[in-house]
Amino acid sequence: MEISLLKALLNSISQFSLLSSGNNSKTELLQRYYQTIDDILSLLRPVLDVIVDSEIALDEQLKVEELDVIINEAMEIVESWHQWTSKVYFVLRIESLISKLQISALETCRLLSSIFQSLNIDYNASAIEECNKKIQHISSDNLSDVIRQAMEDAEKATPNSACLAKTAASLSLTSNQELLMEAVALDKLKSDVGHDENNGEAKFVDQMIGLVAYMHDCHVKEKQLQSINGVPIPCDFCCPLSLDLMTDPVIVASGQTYERAYIRGWLDLGLTVCPKTRQTLGHVNLIPNYTVKALIANWCETNEIKRPNPVKPSTFPGGDPVPRPSGYSPQTNYPRSPESTRGLQEVPSHHHSGSDGAGSPLHLMNGFESNMARLSIPSSDVKEASVSSRKEFSEASTAGDQAQGHSRSVSASSAVSSNDFLNGGEEDSNGVSRVSSDFAQYSSDHSGEVKHLDGATSSAPQREPEFPPKLSEARSRSHTIWRRPSERFVPRIVSSSSIDTRADLLGVETQVKKLVEELQSPLVETKREATGELRSLARHTMENRIIIANCGAISHLVELLHSTDLKTQENAVTALLNLSINDNNKTAIANADVIEPLIHVLQTGNAEARENSAATLFSLSVMEENKLKIGRSGAIIPLVELLGSGTPRGKKDAATALFNLSISHENKARIVQAGAVRHLVELMEPAAGMVDKAVAVLANLATIQEGRNAIGHEGGIPVLVEVVELGSARGKENAAAALLHLCMNSNKFCSMVLQEGAVPPLVVLSQSGTPRAKEKAQQLLRYFRNQRHGNPGRS
Repeated sequence: MEISLLKALLNSISQFSLLSSGNNSKTELLQRYYQTIDDILSLLRPVLDVIVDSEIALDEQLKVEELDVIINEAMEIVESWHQWTSKVYFVLRIESLISKLQISALETCRLLSSIFQSLNIDYNASAIEECNKKIQHISSDNLSDVIRQAMEDAEKATPNSACLAKTAASLSLTSNQELLMEAVALDKLKSDVGHDENNGEAKFVDQMIGLVAYMHDCHVKEKQLQSINGVPIPCDFCCPLSLDLMTDPVIVASGQTYERAYIRGWLDLGLTVCPKTRQTLGHVNLIPNYTVKALIANWCETNEIKRPNPVKPSTFPGGDPVPRPSGYSPQTNYPRSPESTRGLQEVPSHHHSGSDGAGSPLHLMNGFESNMARLSIPSSDVKEASVSSRKEFSEASTAGDQAQGHSRSVSASSAVSSNDFLNGGEEDSNGVSRVSSDFAQYSSDHSGEVKHLDGATSSAPQREPEFPPKLSEARSRSHTIWRRPSERFVPRIVSSSSIDTRADLLGVETQVKKLVEELQSPLVETKREATGELRSLARHTMENRIIIANCGAISHLVELLHSTDLKTQENAVTALLNLSINDNNKTAIANADVIEPLIHVLQTGNAEARENSAATLFSLSVMEENKLKIGRSGAIIPLVELLGSGTPRGKKDAATALFNLSISHENKARIVQAGAVRHLVELMEPAAGMVDKAVAVLANLATIQEGRNAIGHEGGIPVLVEVVELGSARGKENAAAALLHLCMNSNKFCSMVLQEGAVPPLVVLSQSGTPRAKEKAQQLLRYFRNQRHGNPGRS
């Protein structure tokens, strides 16, 4: 082994020592691990220096390169540290690295001792033995074992309080702000490592997210036991950052309400995401929330509680700069029930600011509740404005929230156009060329349907990247569920990186013709291999898709959808899905009588075949003439069954197909009668990652009476109100539109919407939502006011 490798190793050790000594400004956690690594390297270096000075040939067993890689990886971790580095991830990674370094250093000492003895080098053998002992006795905190145990416990919902306490204390995750900052750091990490469900590191990050979410839940529950003079503090009156009673509530761009001092501290740290929804904030303006402020004032007056004056925080996070109200005590005998946070509280008219015109949302709110603002509220039956913390959920959009500046014309309906799903393509790990099923930009026209405005450029089949299920899926909706900063990507159809030559295309054509012949072989193995190769070819380029169709493969692939060999069937349906990205192919596939075979795959295929059959039905339903044909063919029932019992990806594909089919008025009743509403309401659970899709379909179904009845009877109203408050920009629009249909056509449903506390989030939405969301919110608020003034609607 060349001595230059050893010199490179010594150079890496020197660089690490310089890096460590120059990082006094880093946190105590990082410095602690710096020191451990530096101690090991300091003991090893004198032994390595002897070899360099002796210029001896090294044994090949001496893994110098491996040791150098470990040190360089440690330097990378140190140099990449910043205040938003995830502490949990850092500790798990650095302790694993220290363990490898320790093992490698001990092995190096053992081998060097053997080399010195064989060559009679003048070096004290006891010195190496002493070095060996010291390295053995160097130990890190072994905090990673505690964290891993806590992660397992959180996943099994069997927490060990000692593990959680040690993790929180060792990582300085003892305050609500610190836990929220760690959650944001892990969200960023998740987006960096990727979202492939087969990605082990992504799954590992999911476990970390689950642990931090669980720790936050425990912290919130503990804080919920607090009271003032024995009176429990309503959840919605507490700042989501400090968990204390708000004194100066303000609204941020996401529509959430916070204590001014705390959210200002959060923003001053450079964080531009909403702590609660993880939604990227379009701006950092803080709008006074006079509605909530008046409700808190009324509550304090009723319960004879003195409110503290707002104070600018002196420290953040971890500090507690806002003074407690007089009489504050962490009582344990007055828990705040989540159920007590439902309902509506009123706002005196003199608290609102801005225009006082009759159409002003705050004016509507104040007029609607003017004579209730002075009512005394018994402490045992407090009704709270659910503006700042109704129930946590995670379907907040980032990219979409800032792309809604276009105007929309007034519409009486909220049905969503199928083109909203179309925005380009990507490949997934299963050989499918995917396209993001994001709800792209849209605009309401005079017909009431929401039409695509300018986001769609392709009519290809679509699918969102799949994410591993969160550990919090089993928790109730009232628990905090973290989300990634964005569940949307900007996928692209993968095409040739260079211009194919004529010879290349001829080669592909020759290959495809041979494969088409093999599709007709009597041998199952031959057909399986041929469909697999066509599936792969169709995935890659648009040229390949055209050649495959021109060679007559489509009709044979359709025939193979009835294959009893499940893999052949899966390959065939996936190949057809990839081929359908081309519009001409889409027509050819539809003309090949493919719908009945696709239904057969939905009913008999394996999980992936069923998913791709649903995606293919969606792709074909982009063509208007196919919507009714698919609906009348009996495809809706198996799609609804997939929606209820499929894999996460299968459910998304089914929802996407049903969404497109629900554009047709005739199909809406079929979808409702097939029982889709119950499954859609269940999929409004944020952990399912399908809130936007589900609410879009519900918005379409709410345009018919059967759909409205099903939504009301299946418990859809509470979750729709929840989306209005905590959803993505697009989700809020569709939820508000669905509620508008429900209220305007049924006094019973209107009362249920009001009982769910819909007015405060609608007021917020009417001020800070997208143009369409504002329109729907204002229409609802006007309707509520008219109802109160004696203009009843339908029963």
